[in-house]
Amino acid sequence: MSTPTIASNAYQMAARLTQQANPAEDALGARNSADFGQMVQQAVETVVDQGRASDQKAVGLVEGKTDVVDVVTAIAETEVALETMVTVRDRVISAYEEIMRMPI
Repeated sequence: MSTPTIASNAYQMAARLTQQANPAEDALGARNSADFGQMVQQAVETVVDQGRASDQKAVGLVEGKTDVVDVVTAIAETEVALETMVTVRDRVISAYEEIMRMPI
C-alpha cells in the first residue's frame, strides 16, 4: 500500500470518526482545520497526563505508598502511548513528504 493511500485512508477514518462524534454537521464535511488541531492537542495532552501519572506513581513507590506492579503498569501504558504518537507522527511526515514529491 503506498503512502498516499495510507494517508488518505487515515484521513477518511478520522473524518468518519469526527462526523460520528458531531452528527449535527452537514454531510459535506464543512469543518474548520481547528478540529484536527484539537484532536492532535488532546492526544498529546493524554500522553503528557499519562507521563505525569507514571511519575507520580514512581515517586509514590519511593515513598512506599505505591505497589511496584502499579508503577510498572503505568510506565508500560505511557510507553505504548508515546510509541503510538511517534508512529503517527512518522506516518504524517512520510505522507507529507510523498505529497510534496507529487508532480503538479
